[in-house]
Amino acid sequence: MKDQNDKIEGDQLLAILAALANPHRLRIIAALASGGRNYVSQLAREIGISRPLLHLHLQKLESAGLVTSRHELSEDGKALNYFEVSSFHIELTPAAIAEAEKSLTTNLEK
Repeated sequence: MKDQNDKIEGDQLLAILAALANPHRLRIIAALASGGRNYVSQLAREIGISRPLLHLHLQKLESAGLVTSRHELSEDGKALNYFEVSSFHIELTPAAIAEAEKSLTTNLEK
């Protein structure tokens, strides 16, 4: 994720806003921010959604750069996919949006 002093590109801003525009994804970010890194099964239980649905939301968050994942082996040899929230700071002001708009590559005609 970009440092808070870096300018955010338009396409990245769209990806971040789209990723955050869902209550499940906001809950995932909140759970990871307050509880620290967690593996998929435990996180799904904590949030109260199925693992497949959680995976879908985690993929969206990861592609936007808001969470990271890492596979690790547990003590009993199980492969666990741990997720943690990335450190990010986004200042959403009219000036920041105007600056990000200059670098948009998204075609609005589609």
